[in-house]
Amino acid sequence: MSIPLILITNDDGIKSPGLRKLISIANSIGKVVVVAPDGPRSAQSNAITLEEPIRCDRVIIDQGRQIEYSCSGTPVDCVKLALNKILDRKPDICLSGINHGSNASINVIYSGTVSAAMEASINKIPSLAFSILDYSLDADFTESELFIKKIILKSLENKISNNTCLNINIPKSTESNKIKGIKVCHQASSKWVEQFNERFDPRGNRYFWLSGDFIIDDKTETSDEYFLKNQFISIVPVQYDLTSYEFIDYVNSIFNNE
Repeated sequence: MSIPLILITNDDGIKSPGLRKLISIANSIGKVVVVAPDGPRSAQSNAITLEEPIRCDRVIIDQGRQIEYSCSGTPVDCVKLALNKILDRKPDICLSGINHGSNASINVIYSGTVSAAMEASINKIPSLAFSILDYSLDADFTESELFIKKIILKSLENKISNNTCLNINIPKSTESNKIKGIKVCHQASSKWVEQFNERFDPRGNRYFWLSGDFIIDDKTETSDEYFLKNQFISIVPVQYDLTSYEFIDYVNSIFNNE
């Protein structure tokens, strides 16, 4: 088997500890090219840059054997640039992450991490988005590292693509609460109930800070949130086709006489 070409990106920025850990894991598997934002780009979803130029420069962050580029654009910009201007061939796999914080359930639609992987999947590239349920920059990846490598190798071996990427969330591990395994499952039904904290600057101009409460409506024992709560890594296959197929016939019955 030839050495796989691995494209890596994220939404926390090129110096993020999660990205650095993912690079070190991937370096043991294949040739790694990193194209990542020059700073945090969380909750960018699938945004692209249209109204200003995108800068993308070769950088050296550490002494690893990866090739790295720092990009002024969004996570999706990074993937588009990599595929069109930087790589000399289509990568064998695209890895996004490791995000600091959950991208399970409804968070998937806001996530720059997942959207970057989704962009690669549009181009028929096997794609994995990794997130860990630990917002700390000192997050411990010791136990999750073996699972991450196993998932990457199996995805390469089986060429998981079909316009689908895998949204992988990893529970926080402690000495008394270890990771129990991996579960392939569905996205939990959930939502954010937003709160906008109203404030005023010294000149009397009003501004807002967004916060809110995370509400899980899903009571099943088969969702990503359920398995994460029970210390399993969740894998949810996600796709960019947002068509509600089960609703087509009903909507058609309403408008078919128009």
